Amino acid sequence: MKVSEMLVPTLREVPAEAEVVSHQLLLKAGFIRKAAAGVYTLLPLAWRVVKKIEQIVREEMDRQGGQEMMMPIVQPAELWQESGRWDVYGPELFRLKDRHGRDFCLGPTHEEIITTLIKAEINSYKQLPLLLYQMQNKYRDERRPRFGLLRGREFIMKDLYSFDRDQAGLDVSYNKMYEAYTNIFCRCGLDFRPVVADSGAIGGKDTHEFMVLAESGEAVMVYCAGEGCGYAANEERAEAVPPAGRDDAPPLELKKVHTPDCRTIAELSSFLKIDPAEMIKTVFYATEKETVAALVRGDREINTVKLYNALGCVTLEMAGGDTVAEVTGAPAGYAGPVHLKKVRIVADREVMAMANAVCGANQNHHHLVNANPGRDFAPDLVADIRLVKVGEPCPACGEKLLEARGIEVGQIFKLGDKYSRAMNATFLDQNGRAGLFVMGCYGIGVTRTMAAAVEQNHDQRGIIWPVQIAPYQVAVVPVNHKEEKQFDTAAKIYRRLLDAGVETVFDDRPERAGVKFKDADLVGYPLRVTVGDKGLAGGEVELYIRRTGEVTMVPVEGTVEAVKAALRHPDQ
Repeated sequence: MKVSEMLVPTLREVPAEAEVVSHQLLLKAGFIRKAAAGVYTLLPLAWRVVKKIEQIVREEMDRQGGQEMMMPIVQPAELWQESGRWDVYGPELFRLKDRHGRDFCLGPTHEEIITTLIKAEINSYKQLPLLLYQMQNKYRDERRPRFGLLRGREFIMKDLYSFDRDQAGLDVSYNKMYEAYTNIFCRCGLDFRPVVADSGAIGGKDTHEFMVLAESGEAVMVYCAGEGCGYAANEERAEAVPPAGRDDAPPLELKKVHTPDCRTIAELSSFLKIDPAEMIKTVFYATEKETVAALVRGDREINTVKLYNALGCVTLEMAGGDTVAEVTGAPAGYAGPVHLKKVRIVADREVMAMANAVCGANQNHHHLVNANPGRDFAPDLVADIRLVKVGEPCPACGEKLLEARGIEVGQIFKLGDKYSRAMNATFLDQNGRAGLFVMGCYGIGVTRTMAAAVEQNHDQRGIIWPVQIAPYQVAVVPVNHKEEKQFDTAAKIYRRLLDAGVETVFDDRPERAGVKFKDADLVGYPLRVTVGDKGLAGGEVELYIRRTGEVTMVPVEGTVEAVKAALRHPDQ
């Protein structure tokens, strides 16, 4: 493709709205343009990257026995009402009515549609297992769409759904997708890690996220430093190692102390001159049914995802100050579990191992010292409800945990019979009895993968595409378009590369060499062939590797072979 004929509207300044690198560079390099908040037009360069990612995904899905199909984006509300998700999914669900007043939604995912289809079409265990997938636009009405393609309202996703006769079959399907996802992200040239995760609104039990490692990533993961362990988990799901046993200090007399203006853990620690680990932090939440008091050690933070799962609630929000005052008789900061009668108490496992702790007295400007679980308060539920931090022991092997940031680009779920049970989707087993389909679902954010690749592969000059998903592999640049020999040689090399099956652009624009070089670096072509007088005097051209910055001179007649060799080893 000749650059003079391409739509590549590069920008010289970083758009003010762009917060993260991928958003900045995809706008600046002419890959995307904003249509509305969280909605983007994919320009030709971006679409080439997307199609390459899709093809890699398609090949790996097909390799595992997946069958590609296409389901409707517009979905009837009654299917979501049947599954129970119409109200549960929340405001992120784009809802609309047709001219007859019937409710529909724009699909953020397709469990309901696919379950209804299979319920009608599959009636025997002999027709299982099934792996069905599609690649399609999805819609989620994000409250704060941001970061360009990383968190948008419209995006392209691959979603595959597995149907098996039993749990053993689901395990096989799940492992197939785990292997396929590993292959996909390796083939895309990305540094990633699979981590244990939370299933969120999708539901189900076991799930893994595939995280592309990047400092700008929103997600935090912890992983084991031990060699050969391999434990890694999303911060929301990371397990806290339970305390070895209860503090054996003898229980002391419970006392109330005056603690003026000590609303925070830090203020109380300073006033009483004790470690926050000796305190009990009490935080109040409101669910759809009740007010809950969550207890963690003073130096810990509550993991709201773990709390949500422990409670089995539909909604979970921080309780307001009026609610706290109503149930405790004191403002936030002075609340505690002792004599707390009007709420359900959920305690972290560490709290139950504490002795002679400090907690709120449910009276303004007062706290209790020497509070002991069991003697002074009894939680309604004890569970792991805290965030795990760097340096804590790995739950698998006991080594220290480390931390990294990442971008979730894919997630796989074991749904079990969550949807088949809700929607009465059954088949006849080998004994002629009705059995519920055992399901899994498996998603990859295609456009998010493109953005994550940029987050992981860039420098101050622009994007550095992995060869496997680059929009074009090579840019051929004549230094001076007015010099006939340079231009003709560049054009000849360009045609030879095309004939050899190398994806190449020819920068034939009447621009200065510096402008062309800057644009090539900004767009991120893995290789650049530069044709100039100095090299041609010796019958050579310059071959530049974008990732390493390495420059070598190669014979004009050997350019195609040199380029193909460099593409086989792009990082060397």
